[in-house]
Amino acid sequence: MAKCTAITQGGSRCKGIAIDGSPYCYAHHPDHADARRRAARLGGKRGGRGRPQADLADVKHRLHDLAEDVLEGAVDRGDAAVVGQLLNTYIRATSVELKAREQLELIERLEMLEEAAEARRGRFGQLR
Repeated sequence: MAKCTAITQGGSRCKGIAIDGSPYCYAHHPDHADARRRAARLGGKRGGRGRPQADLADVKHRLHDLAEDVLEGAVDRGDAAVVGQLLNTYIRATSVELKAREQLELIERLEMLEEAAEARRGRFGQLR
């Protein structure tokens, strides 16, 4: 199998395996640049896995403070119930958003894998 001829940012030769009878691996092949950019853009928009956890930690703090205020009599129980429902709705929306983002990321990764498999089929014939 031929090795990729690209030079890495560190100055060494890439150790990837060339595809499509070209001198480049998937990571360096110019035909796959758009797919790599799409995947990188998704990663940048996602903001890391920490952001939803920070949002949820904030909501948890608010719920704790709300419970304390209700127990101290500083907040009406009816008002607290409505605020609690709204915060729970926010938690659910955050959870759904996170699942949707993860699903989009998985779709992108699957598309990249399918492209790589198709490239291998084209180079080596049908996979068995």
